[in-house]
Amino acid sequence: MNAVADAPDAAEHEALLQFLYMAPVGLVQAGSDGAILMLNPLSAQLLMPLSADGNLLNLFEALAPVAPDLRQRCAGYSAPSGNVCEGMRLYLNGARGGPQVLSLTLLKLDAARLMAVLSDITEQDKRERQLRNTDAWLNAIMTNIADYALVSLDQDGRVAAWNDSIGRVTGFDEAGVRGQPFGLFYPADDASAAQQAHRLQQANLNGWHLDEGLRRRADGSQFWGSAMLSPLPGRKRDDGTLAPAAPGEPAYCLILRDITDKRALSENLRSATYGDHLTGLANRRAFFEAGELELLRRAKMPQAPVLILIDADHFKAINDSHGHPAGDAVLRHLGATLKSMFRQVDTVARIGGEEFAAILPGASLADAAIVAERLRERVQAGPAMVGDTAIAYTISIGVAAMDDPACTLAGFLQRADDALYAAKRGGRNRVVCWPAEGESQA
Repeated sequence: MNAVADAPDAAEHEALLQFLYMAPVGLVQAGSDGAILMLNPLSAQLLMPLSADGNLLNLFEALAPVAPDLRQRCAGYSAPSGNVCEGMRLYLNGARGGPQVLSLTLLKLDAARLMAVLSDITEQDKRERQLRNTDAWLNAIMTNIADYALVSLDQDGRVAAWNDSIGRVTGFDEAGVRGQPFGLFYPADDASAAQQAHRLQQANLNGWHLDEGLRRRADGSQFWGSAMLSPLPGRKRDDGTLAPAAPGEPAYCLILRDITDKRALSENLRSATYGDHLTGLANRRAFFEAGELELLRRAKMPQAPVLILIDADHFKAINDSHGHPAGDAVLRHLGATLKSMFRQVDTVARIGGEEFAAILPGASLADAAIVAERLRERVQAGPAMVGDTAIAYTISIGVAAMDDPACTLAGFLQRADDALYAAKRGGRNRVVCWPAEGESQA
């Protein structure tokens, strides 16, 4: 009787196993500590490039290089069951010139079990980035135009003409803006000639440049605004080609919008999508998107961007001696230090457990090395305070320039990584620029 009753259960179990192994997505069942209990072949295929030794034993450890805050997210999820994260994008170092992008949904089944769903969404991610730029334009066209200031700029980024919309949004009159650089609408620390030139270069390369941040009114007050900058088509010659704008003629259109009332929603969405949960810096997704833009921009910019990789020395020993909460506090301290050291145009991100990166557009290798050395000195001189305990730590830094037009983002990362490991081999707590002594430039 029992054998007859058990037969359907065995058949159903076999069918379930067959489904798991043939599923078109990666499936991983893990314990609450991340220990992998079951995984199907596709999940193993997707996770294997992340495993240094080829052993897939713990989900948190396997994903640590691309989702360093996943363990903290799970620990902070207090509900008895539900979605810890849904559609989290994981950016792997791609070998084809761009990153491979995985989507991760992590379900808490109960207090003891987790289920991860993984899929490759590399092509979808590319399409969505293109659509976001298109949506930004459609939004600007279809939203109430009264919220916007439309500003025409000449070839050098100076205001070519004044209109009522400028006065309505910013309070500037014609005498206050005509002939002035468009940095006039930005706070002083975000309005340098280099920053203005960088925005124009991005617009020239991509067809537009869109950013959000503080903007400045005529009376010195500030508001949270978006700025969309786009080159204007030149005048047509007799042969049908476009002639560049003559000196003083409009060459760009700048659209300024006051979005103060939408700032909280915008910031929350940006933080959830592009922010690192632990440090508040950009996350790996934001880093790879910025890196891909720099690859495109490099072809038309006279100076290559520079990449700085930073790794906390002996971080495992800090966790072992003081505990993981103290280790997290050290990472937050390092994140805050990094945030204070770089410019607004730089992308500063946490890309691994204790590994951070900064992309510096328009910087020279020598200047980046100086910034890196100042950062190293500041970290060495200022320990992280965890309660009443001071935890001293140091960092190793690798610096590389994207000066080879044929170099992919993966190759750019490899250069900086080679320099970083040269710093570690040299005794840690030091800065090394690529190519390090004994390293090949190939």
